Amino acid sequence: MKILLVDRNHPLLKEGLESAGFEVNENYSASKEDIEKNISDYDGLIIRSRFPIDKSFLDKAVNLKFIGRVGAGLENIDTDYAQKKGIKLYNAPEGNRNAVGEHTLALILNLLNRINISDKEVRKGIWKREENRGIELDGKTVGIIGYGNMGKAFAKKLRGFDVEVLAYDIKENMADENARQVSLSELFEKTDILSLHVPHTEQTYKMINKDFINRFKKDFWLINTARGTVVDTQSLVEALKSGKIKGAGLDVLEYEKSSFENMFENQEFPDAFKELIEMDQVILTPHIAGWTHESKIKLAETILNKILNDFNPLNNE
Repeated sequence: MKILLVDRNHPLLKEGLESAGFEVNENYSASKEDIEKNISDYDGLIIRSRFPIDKSFLDKAVNLKFIGRVGAGLENIDTDYAQKKGIKLYNAPEGNRNAVGEHTLALILNLLNRINISDKEVRKGIWKREENRGIELDGKTVGIIGYGNMGKAFAKKLRGFDVEVLAYDIKENMADENARQVSLSELFEKTDILSLHVPHTEQTYKMINKDFINRFKKDFWLINTARGTVVDTQSLVEALKSGKIKGAGLDVLEYEKSSFENMFENQEFPDAFKELIEMDQVILTPHIAGWTHESKIKLAETILNKILNDFNPLNNE
């Protein structure tokens, strides 16, 4: 069986596939159109986010048996069409969920303790203690929207704090020892800190908009380590100005490229984004919540194990 790698990953993935008997080729620079010309030669494809795997691509991949996405989601793949064609799909939320949980907690503690603000001030010779008095996480209610791999990993990180953790998910019976599953109405009533852990779908696109935000009974902090398109930036900026949202920790942004690569190249941004990046009560990171040295290894291992569980040439010898 032949596998094509179109995104760079930890070398253990390629080495593991080759050790199992796969023929593995790499092509990290060709365009999607050029790769389409030869994709019919391959049984498997490994990708991150370099380009979308759409119907046109899948129609040319006549021998493709599986696609492995070395990441948490599958939104850059036409999953319905791929499954209709009998193509198995693998992703690896197990690989970076711990990293996302830690990063989410870091954003919250940074916001509550004004670490980014006071750091900038001290570097400028400004020493403000009273103005930078922090707020403790203990005693707060943390609301989580999306209680799958990422949401559960974050809730686990909160076990050392005296907090109430509420989880909302469209699936039933998702609660565990770390969070109580609740209705949206209860989430709106009690939440002090809201953390998003949902994929990009038609249902979640700009879910956090003006109407949604104003349904919260209390002013709250917002954390997004999921997908940038879940939050409407204009609505967020307005809520930050009014104080309805006290602060925001954003690892992802609405205006990211689909590849998640450098979003500042040759791109004009709306006024809302220009305002957002000037706000002191906002912390921004470049889509790195699940991007640790350890998660790079775990992601590769997860995809490798899933592929070998279903397709292992050595098992057929």
